[in-house]
Amino acid sequence: MSIEQQKELAARAAVNYIEEGMIVGIGTGSTVNYFIEALADLPYDIAGAVASSKATAEKLKACGIEVFDPNAVGDILLYVDGADEVNQHRYMIKGGGGALSGEKIIAGMAKEFICIVNEAKMVDVLGEFPLAVEVLPMARSYVARQIVKLGGDPMIREGFTSDHGNLILDIYNLRILDPQAMEQEINQIPGVVTNGIFAQRRADFILVGTDTEVKRIQA
Repeated sequence: MSIEQQKELAARAAVNYIEEGMIVGIGTGSTVNYFIEALADLPYDIAGAVASSKATAEKLKACGIEVFDPNAVGDILLYVDGADEVNQHRYMIKGGGGALSGEKIIAGMAKEFICIVNEAKMVDVLGEFPLAVEVLPMARSYVARQIVKLGGDPMIREGFTSDHGNLILDIYNLRILDPQAMEQEINQIPGVVTNGIFAQRRADFILVGTDTEVKRIQA
């Protein structure tokens, strides 16, 4: 089974948790796109979705799913998103698509967070995938210098601006042994909007697409 087939398998498994009339929080990325397509195939209607990015909102609208402004809804029962890396403790690195701020906001709003991935995204230690850090433009160089002190190698994501008008620093060679502490330490650097470690708000469970099945990982 290909990687794309594993992604689709995990995404379609997540649809089993969707109920009629629900407002669903939806992340960003290739695995999530499979989930959106599966949502559109449901035999019943959901009320709509809250999107983590402009790209996701456009995909949802193209599939005929209503998109709500996050400020117009209260708590969201369920948030579904992928990950660039995730470990057995359900800590993740996200932000490869640059939508980490929106993803963190909606994950924080949600009562339950389902992470959908193919099995190659499962790792023992986070950090092989570069960590995205969203920064205010005026703070780019300062934040980069502070990241170097933490042992990372920051590189500006050339030609990219986030949905919120900010820049992304991709941090290489940073082994994240304590995700909760590292997430908090980076977020405390002045000029950082947020970073792509999801540890303070980790997934409640993970659906992992493999060649033969979908594995569910939770505490």
